[in-house]
Amino acid sequence: MTKGDLINEIAAKAELNKVAAKAALDACLESISQALANDDKVQLPGFGTFSIVEKPERTGINPQTKEKITIAARKAVKFKPAEGLGK
Repeated sequence: MTKGDLINEIAAKAELNKVAAKAALDACLESISQALANDDKVQLPGFGTFSIVEKPERTGINPQTKEKITIAARKAVKFKPAEGLGK
């Protein structure tokens, strides 16, 4: 499903026009992104939880040269689906 498909679904199910559905989806995604940027957890009951996890520095291998490289520590988004999601 693409973003356009999702906008069409929202418009149909919420009885909105596509412009309003796109604005609602964009506002929702922006709110989730902002919360994650602030290291907040986003819990959507029945859907799942988005959170930020710290990935430590680690050693990897460059597949072209086979030499060892250091992969820097970073933050990543983790999604834990709600029980029963997708059934």
